[in-house]
Amino acid sequence: MAILTNHEAGEPSWFELATSDQTGAKQFYTGLFGWSAQDSPMGPDQVYTMFNLDGQAAGAAYSIDAQMKAQGVPPHWGVYFPAIDDWTAKVKQLGGSVIAEPFDVMDYGRMSVRTDPGGAVFRLWQAKQHIGTTISGVDHTVCWSELATHDAPQAAEFYSALMGWNTKGAAVMSTYIEFSVAGTPRGGILPMDENWGPIPSHWGIYFLVADCEAMTAKAKNLGATARLENHTQPGVGQFSMMVDPQGAAFSLIKPERM
Repeated sequence: MAILTNHEAGEPSWFELATSDQTGAKQFYTGLFGWSAQDSPMGPDQVYTMFNLDGQAAGAAYSIDAQMKAQGVPPHWGVYFPAIDDWTAKVKQLGGSVIAEPFDVMDYGRMSVRTDPGGAVFRLWQAKQHIGTTISGVDHTVCWSELATHDAPQAAEFYSALMGWNTKGAAVMSTYIEFSVAGTPRGGILPMDENWGPIPSHWGIYFLVADCEAMTAKAKNLGATARLENHTQPGVGQFSMMVDPQGAAFSLIKPERM
């Protein structure tokens, strides 16, 4: 287990669930992962739920508001990246777009919301009191972030130019692109073909588990559904692609090395 005190620029650093039922989501994820949940006020009639594991920050959740519903925003897990000062302007120069310009989040930090050229939403974060996740390398923490996109080469070029990623093709799948930050693999880019239908480009996350089959069964017992169940990929491990009871997608993985 690693206790984190900072994040490298360009690495996924925080994982935040937007949900249609915050109470139900808390029950699901605390039941599945053994997380504790702590609520804090977040504007009128809203709270922000921090998920903790062994006393360390593992992720968070908030409720989709009326404006987001009107825009058709579905339940989802969002990914944050530590930002440096010129990134918000650089996103537009590289072909991305703006959803929200930088704004302060009380004393926790400063954030902005962007889309890449393929339309996938990501968030930039300048830390003050909150650096993001403070625990990794242990079961029930995020161990891999993955961008599913209709143009993988374009995405690799965009994020590498913005965040300084090093990218390479995966040995086990010729079209999959892995990215590293400061020499450490952090995630991948998954090409979307016609079988994905109208699903837009999006970020997703994988949670580390010691027993994929047991955790998949537990998630289903708690109300989740499986899109892909206990799939073994040589050179990668065993994983399940799940949807929580509120409709947010996430994945469970037991890496082959375990």
